Parts: sequence; C-alpha cells; structure tokens
Amino acid sequence: MKMIKLITLALLVVLLTQGCAFKTAEKDKLSPVLVELKSREGGYQLYVDDQPFFIKGAGLEGGSIEALAEHGGNAMRTWRTDNHFRTGQEILDQAHKRGVKVCMGLEIARERHGFDYNDSVSVREQFEYAKAEVLKYKDHPALLAWGIGNELNLHYTNQKVWNAVNEISEMIHELDPYHPTTTMLAGADHEVVNAVLKRCPSLDFLSFQLYGDIINLPGYLEEGKYDGPFVVSEWGATGHWEVAKTSWGRPIEQTSHEKAMSYKNRYQQVIEPLKGKCLGSFVFLWGQKQERTPTWYGMFLESGEDTESIDVMQFLWTGSWPDNRSPVLNAFLLNGKTAYDNLKLKKGMTYTASVSVTDHENDQLLYRWEIMPEVPKNMQSDGGDFEQRPKSVMMKETKQDQISFAAPNEPGQYRIFVYAFDANNNGATANIPFMVNE
Repeated sequence: MKMIKLITLALLVVLLTQGCAFKTAEKDKLSPVLVELKSREGGYQLYVDDQPFFIKGAGLEGGSIEALAEHGGNAMRTWRTDNHFRTGQEILDQAHKRGVKVCMGLEIARERHGFDYNDSVSVREQFEYAKAEVLKYKDHPALLAWGIGNELNLHYTNQKVWNAVNEISEMIHELDPYHPTTTMLAGADHEVVNAVLKRCPSLDFLSFQLYGDIINLPGYLEEGKYDGPFVVSEWGATGHWEVAKTSWGRPIEQTSHEKAMSYKNRYQQVIEPLKGKCLGSFVFLWGQKQERTPTWYGMFLESGEDTESIDVMQFLWTGSWPDNRSPVLNAFLLNGKTAYDNLKLKKGMTYTASVSVTDHENDQLLYRWEIMPEVPKNMQSDGGDFEQRPKSVMMKETKQDQISFAAPNEPGQYRIFVYAFDANNNGATANIPFMVNE
C-alpha cells in the first residue's frame, strides 16, 4: 500500500510539473510584446518593449533566420503568413529563438491578378481571412508589425483597394493593440501616397519599395510633402527594369561586387540620413530566387553561399566585417569583351571566358561556369511573381580563372555565368548575355 501511495504521489508531482510547464509555455506563447510608434525630437521612433528599435532587417521567407541574426539583423519581413517553406507559426517561433522580430505580411489580393475591389462579397471574404490570420498570430512575442498587402498599387486603377486595406487595419487595431500596421507600396509616387493617406488613415506608417530608384526617395518625399514615418520595406540590387539592355532587349546584370557596393552606398546615402523619419529597412532578398536570372536579387547563391552583399550588410548593421569575407569579382570577359558589348556568337564555334577575382584572405578559389538560355519573354514574371528557371546547357568546374567552350548549337539568346567559391561558404558571380546565330 505504501509503495502504491508513493507511486501515486510521484505521478501527481509529474502531472503537476507538466501542467505548470504547459501553462508557462502557453503564457509565454500568448504574451505579446508592445510595439509603439512615438514622436521624438521632430521625428519618429519605434519602441519594442519600451526600448528604441531601429529596423535592421531583411525580406525572407525561405532564407536562414539564424544567419540573419548572426550577421547583425534584428528583424525580418514576410509577404504572407504561411508559405511553401514554413508556416507562420514556424517563422515566428524560429525568429523568437534568434531574437529577431517579424513584420508579418498578410496576403491581400492584387488587381493585376484579377481581383475586383468592386466585388463586395470577395472583399468581405478577404477581410475575414485576414481577421483569422491576425487572431492566429497576434499574441506571439516575435511579432513586430502587420504588413497589409504587397505592392497593391502596381498596375492598379481601383483606389477602393485602399478602403479595403483601411478596414483591415482598423480591425487589427481593435483585435491587436500591441502592433502597428503598414502597407508596402511599389515606389513612392506622391499621388499614390496621397491616395493611401486619404483612404487609409488607420495605418501607423507607410512602407516604400525602391531599388535603383531609392536614391531619389528624399526628393519623392519632399515633392509629395510627406513628413510622416516610413520603412523602406524592399531595396537592394538595381532592378532589371532600371539597367542598360542589350541590342536585343535583355537586361544587363551587375556583378556581385557592383551589387555589394550599391547596397553600401544606398544605405549610407539614403537610409541612414533619413533616420528619424525612416524607422529602418528590410533589404531584399535574404535568400535566392529566379527573376530574369537565378542571381539577380538573391544575396545568397543557389547553392547556399554568402555573397559580398551579405558582408556589406553585416558591416552596415554592426560596424564589423565577417571573419572570412566573400570573394570580390572585379571583371568578367567573353572573348575580351564585356556584357555591354552586344556579343553575338556563331553556333559550335569556340570562345574563351575569363574572370578576375580577388579574395581578402587569399583563399584558393573554385570556379563554376554555366550557360543557360534566357527566360522566354512571354514567360517572364511581373512584380516578383514566380518565374521558371531555365535549364542549363553547359556546366563545368575548374580551378583556373578562364575557360574555353563551344557556343550552343541552337541559335537563340543565352547567358554565360561564372561563380567563384572559396572554401568557407562564400561566393561571387557575374554573367554576360550573348546571342547565338547560325
């Protein structure tokens, strides 16, 4: 009998302990952290748990949250709650574990995809969807803010979209008094800004998305007389619509080194000087994606290596460089010519590509050379939508910084890519578009 009592008592202790642990876990899970926007010395400042917070963030859904924190990032944004990489809960949990705050995107339909904001039934269904997502995640301690839709002004005509955004923002403020709301705008056109301010008075701040055009952001704000708080929610490599093109209309991509210098200059010349109105930024893209090429916007390579842009962002966020830095790609030539020389090759003929790369630590480098067709123009994405990556027609690895190759036998438009890898998960890249004729 004594033994039974002891076992019963032991089980009771275990159950009580587990119950307390469960309640504690539930309490932690359902304890939101207060995020406030305050006026300060003629400007604005975000406060998280009563501490000043300047967003040193990146846009990512499938990228490494751990790497973001290790490089000095303190926040991330998503474009939707769940995605094909992680659920919203997984994103928030992983971010919380790394001390990273999340501007959680709410997927709001775009007119350019066929949504009709005159359709009150569809608008209401969307409102209820957003409400359910807010109720699901509003109490998570990693949550920073709600991003209601992404680039809803891109190719739009119906301003009722902003009324729908405002209704969602008002709903969020009623259900979730702990977190501010915003919407992400393509560009900073003053007419769009004025329409949003008029129809979305519930938003706490605006978010602007600019690439090469970010250098003009101060002028846009002055022209539109916008003196309120804002975030730069996307910025990064010069956009494929902003660069020079070949004579056959293909955009010419910057090298990884040119991109890194663009990131550094744009942050120092625009984002830092606007601090006080600017609440911070989310650099694009902390990951990798196919858009015109597999290398254009991702700060990581397809195979996972850091590029020089990662190094630059760590320096900008922390003041220190990584212990082992990415290779610097100085020049890439095809038969002695650059990407700007409108190269036209003859099928089956032999050509030579060469690259000049330096490494801060003098690491031994491995080179990968790849040729792939251009994305057919009728299959090119718009506004960051999905785009199919072309299949490579040649891939070789060498320890030499040059290669001879035969031009593809199929006439058409191609690019040759070069990648330079060190042995420390870092890489550099560049590509040259060319045309193959008979």
